[in-house]
Amino acid sequence: MAMNSLKDVYLDQLQDMYSACKQSLDATGKLAKAADDKELVEALNAGVNGISKGMDQLQKLCADHGIDPTGEHCKGMEGLVREAKAHALDAEFGSPDVRDAMIITQYQRMVHYAIAGYGCLAAFANRLDLDGDAAILQEALEQNYEGDRHMTAIATQTVNKQAV
Repeated sequence: MAMNSLKDVYLDQLQDMYSACKQSLDATGKLAKAADDKELVEALNAGVNGISKGMDQLQKLCADHGIDPTGEHCKGMEGLVREAKAHALDAEFGSPDVRDAMIITQYQRMVHYAIAGYGCLAAFANRLDLDGDAAILQEALEQNYEGDRHMTAIATQTVNKQAV
């Protein structure tokens, strides 16, 4: 599809975000299974639920605009998922606490990518006067910020201390 307007960019990025979510959903589930800290496992499982909800919302937005949500493949998230696998799942660790610290690192990288994507999408929707879309995307953005802050709290209050 030719990018001739902000609306074209918006639709392309809705599809790209859907792909990013789909890829991070599987990776986050694997990170949850590999994690040891109970609070971390719960937070990652909440992340899985949040990503799934975000995918549902993106799918609805795509349908509302007459596009297939699977029309793009997000290379950026592909790389982040590959990094998470290599550094948090396939690497060898001396203790579960050290693995948990790495799991948080890799998960937060994926979340930060989602924050950037949802932030851009919300800004585009606002500029295009798509108020309903903007509200949905802003809510997804806030949920990602909340998840990121919770993960930082787990890291700084528990996991990083144990990993020392």
